[in-house]
Amino acid sequence: MSPARRVWREASQSACFYRALVRCPATAGQILSKLRVCVVVDEALKGLFSWAQAQLSAQNWSMPVDGDLVGVALTGDAGMRRYYRLPTEPSVLAVLAPPESEKNPQFVSIARYLREQGVHTPDVIAADFDRGFLLLEDFGDALYSEELTDESAELLYGEARMSLLRLQQCPVTSIADASAKSEQALLTLDNYDSRRLGDEMRLFEQWFVPELLGYQLSDSERVMLDGLYTQLESEALRQPQVWVHRDFHSRNLLYREGNAPGVIDFQDAVRGPITYDLVSLLRDCYVRWEPERVERWALGYGNMAVEVGLMAPVTQHRFLRWFDWMGLQRHLKVLGIFARLSLRDGKAAYLNDLPLVIRYLLEVSDNYVELDGFRAWFEEVLLPLCEQQHWYSDYRCAGEVVTQCSNPA
Repeated sequence: MSPARRVWREASQSACFYRALVRCPATAGQILSKLRVCVVVDEALKGLFSWAQAQLSAQNWSMPVDGDLVGVALTGDAGMRRYYRLPTEPSVLAVLAPPESEKNPQFVSIARYLREQGVHTPDVIAADFDRGFLLLEDFGDALYSEELTDESAELLYGEARMSLLRLQQCPVTSIADASAKSEQALLTLDNYDSRRLGDEMRLFEQWFVPELLGYQLSDSERVMLDGLYTQLESEALRQPQVWVHRDFHSRNLLYREGNAPGVIDFQDAVRGPITYDLVSLLRDCYVRWEPERVERWALGYGNMAVEVGLMAPVTQHRFLRWFDWMGLQRHLKVLGIFARLSLRDGKAAYLNDLPLVIRYLLEVSDNYVELDGFRAWFEEVLLPLCEQQHWYSDYRCAGEVVTQCSNPA
């Protein structure tokens, strides 16, 4: 009996289920809905593994001799994709990526193009877009987030910045569309324009403020936030526009000894500001480094970008302003996204990372007089509400060893 059907049998025989059915039909309906999803996923997995076995057999991969090919589930990401490591030689990943929610054609198209440009994206062995099945090269489990230490940071971030430089040097933003029958069909990256930047920041006032903190914004507060969004949008659009991964950070980079890092989760790539991926990497929502170190890494990258012709020379002050204000845009968005991931998608673990995001937001805004109003409002109005939340810890210590932050300044 499959796991999904076993869950169904046990639930349907449960007295709790029948009490729910009688006392609260809506709750029982939710239970039934989740169980139906479980059965559907179970059937989809059978289809995925059967398809994978056929694809790999046709390509003469080394596989177990006896029985059906079955994968081992890996930890998922913020999306709806599910990953399974197959016992082949070498191992490969079978991916269940529902076509109604995942951008599979974009993933495959971008993976193949970036790989041609020297960015180490996974080799796409096979794809079935209609069913949402993918077979990918297996980069292993050595995420940057697990490998980074004080000793390894210089090397790993050096390699990551070189990969980012290669990505930003990609010469075109219209690439072959892997889902099209015609070889001439193109997939063109969207622009990270004012509308998209603004929509992202408004997730902050749609999910973080009212839904997570329970605070209703006044008309004057909305005007203040709209003014902030406009400032950040303008600063972003003044920058050179290049390929942008959009989630270039420690959980989407895999360490590969002696090789460039593996790069994943790039299907939302756009054409946008040159500092977006850089601040995503160096002011990572999951890993924090000393501000002096981050500034040195950021300015070093700016120098490399000038040397390869990605941008004209600018002052250090100008580049750091681009970097800082781009980070504010991203971190406002992230506060909204992490709240939504918890409240809508049931992924509450992301709430534990909110204090570090708040720290970035307040530390950076403290450096610019134009942002004094926002910072004061956040500290006076929202921070006390954050402090009442179960996920909150002192933002001034976020990302640091506790013993180093027992008496924050």
